Amino acid sequence: MKKLLLLIFFFGITSTSFCQLKSRTFEEVDSLQQIQKRKIIVFIHTDWCQFCQRMKAKTFKNQEIIQKLNSNFYFISFNAEERRYITFNNHTFRYQPSGNNVGIHELALQLGTQNNQIVYPVLCVLNDKNEIIFQYSNYLDSNDFKVLLEKMEK
Repeated sequence: MKKLLLLIFFFGITSTSFCQLKSRTFEEVDSLQQIQKRKIIVFIHTDWCQFCQRMKAKTFKNQEIIQKLNSNFYFISFNAEERRYITFNNHTFRYQPSGNNVGIHELALQLGTQNNQIVYPVLCVLNDKNEIIFQYSNYLDSNDFKVLLEKMEK
């Protein structure tokens, strides 16, 4: 019985020390900005991009990054091939098919295009007025992402 209580106690402590990354939707962020102004970090990715998947598996599992994102920003994980309509910043964006079962969402193009192209993964930072203040297209490991967050917190 004592072993069982110790086991429950141990797992209770370790599970509460690891928090989950809160990913919001664009619609949620529109509402949340009315309550508390924050910068928005949009992670634009696809299912087929291996660098995107690596960031999901490593960078966004780092507890320090999760804590900073949850505390100081609104974070949106956005699949660029999302097919639903998204209303954000008083505008409705749609999926644009470009061939047989392929296409891209208008909002991904709006937020992720640099030099007339989009290269995944994309990090797009918006200010509290939903204006793009920073874009970066490439893989970021945990250390580089922490540096970026520190700069964005200022």
